[in-house]
Amino acid sequence: MYSDKVIDHFTNPRNVGEIENASGVGTVGNAKCGDIMRIYLDIDEAGVIRDCKFKTFGCGAAVATSSMATELVKGKTIQEALEITNKAVMEALDGLPPVKVHCSLLAEEAIHAALWDYAQKNGIEIEGLEKPKTDISETEEEEEY
Repeated sequence: MYSDKVIDHFTNPRNVGEIENASGVGTVGNAKCGDIMRIYLDIDEAGVIRDCKFKTFGCGAAVATSSMATELVKGKTIQEALEITNKAVMEALDGLPPVKVHCSLLAEEAIHAALWDYAQKNGIEIEGLEKPKTDISETEEEEEY
């Protein structure tokens, strides 16, 4: 059973689309379920995320977690965005069914992948950011919990 917030973010997703000349773009997927998530970031000179958009191919939970993730990172600094976890995304959506937790993991990794891309483009290192995974597999999910 999905929460009202999950249903709302699936039926009325926020921030859908692309950002032309994005500061950072992160794409991750889950080969087993077929979900693919791409997050675009527009980061200003002070390191604040001005805008965030997404394109997701996947189930309703994948769309909802993408939508919520973009809402959570907007207006945050790079460091604050880095601290947004899959648990934070799930909590903001009032929870996800256990079989859909991987969607929130995709959202977290997509944010990290976009930040990684931004760091690579600008020749900088972001403290605490590790090279993101491009495929979130089921076994990694089990290790998380």
